[in-house]
Amino acid sequence: MRSVELFTGCGGLSMGLSRAGYESMRMVEWDRHSVANVLHNRELGIEHVRDWPIQQADVRTVDWREHAGIDLVSGGPPCQPFSVGGRHKGNDDSRDMWPEAIRAVREAMPTAFLFENVRGLTRVAFADYLDWIVRSLSRPHVERHDGETRAEHLERMRTVVDGLEYRVSVHSVNAADYGAAQKRHRVLFMGVRADINAPHPPLHATHSRERLLFDQWVDGTYWESHGMKRPAGPDRVDEAAVRRLRASGERPALLPWRTLRDAIADLGAPGTGRLSNHILQPGARSYAGHTGSPLDMPAKALKAGVHGVPGGENTIDLGNGAVRYLTVREAARLQGMPDEYEFAGSWSENMRQLGNAVPTQLAEAAARAMSEVLPAARRPRRRAA
Repeated sequence: MRSVELFTGCGGLSMGLSRAGYESMRMVEWDRHSVANVLHNRELGIEHVRDWPIQQADVRTVDWREHAGIDLVSGGPPCQPFSVGGRHKGNDDSRDMWPEAIRAVREAMPTAFLFENVRGLTRVAFADYLDWIVRSLSRPHVERHDGETRAEHLERMRTVVDGLEYRVSVHSVNAADYGAAQKRHRVLFMGVRADINAPHPPLHATHSRERLLFDQWVDGTYWESHGMKRPAGPDRVDEAAVRRLRASGERPALLPWRTLRDAIADLGAPGTGRLSNHILQPGARSYAGHTGSPLDMPAKALKAGVHGVPGGENTIDLGNGAVRYLTVREAARLQGMPDEYEFAGSWSENMRQLGNAVPTQLAEAAARAMSEVLPAARRPRRRAA
């Protein structure tokens, strides 16, 4: 299966796609630091990365018709316009690149597409814009006219009842439910061409909070696996959920959420071990509304920040009143990037790239769901009797 990607960044979505068996034919990223990291790892011969055709370019200059009929168009349009931590300008923000994602679909007319964005896009304030995105992806050839406002374009599209080109499903997801050691809420847009015989991609969680709570506070296997003495009682968790699990005595079927401790336990203290980018960054502190991640739950979502990397969210709560910054390697573990992947440049620059990345675990799960329907998409429809 072949794909093209917009807004590659340091390669989180790309890694998930590659692990799911997709061959990238084109990857476009504007940020030179992100491209430099990908190129560095391509030169190192890192698995998958060595084959990535990364291109530093403005997506607005790319002619996607060169890839007409490709299996998949993917990307994560810049999310700061819709992020709760951003400036909340939405489609009035110059960084809004959804029109370019829609144009890529219109020009390439792929079998399917996969786009990722922040949960903030589903806020009531952006309801009309979300509707505009879904309708535009469903009928990408119903273009906005010169001089037509987006609101006018939306109203015109709402009157269109035929000519459906893609069946689009929108999924609100938490990356922790797909194996990331991070509570990262995102929205996935998954589309399949409407003229082919393919169902909506099946997206099923593999991990659960309830299973983690069971392993911690019902049978204690979590603590045993880490060689730890079981604490006296639940700390900062849902006690009502723990009581229900104890009453049922049934271990939930899914895998347990992966915790921050699960992800980084074997790395050792910063500055030790064989892996690169595991260096202590001094100066960490907590402040109101921005506290560190506890070790025995999935980490808070990594953030890139509008004004640089934020302090509190990208720290570890050590449990004794102290916090320290995540190292770049620890952050890479949370995003599912391989240990062999090296990050060049400053801590703040690399944390910005990781804060903007799609968790590879989530990307791979979504890509595998897409791959389940793509073979069906290639089968012709049965003629009516």
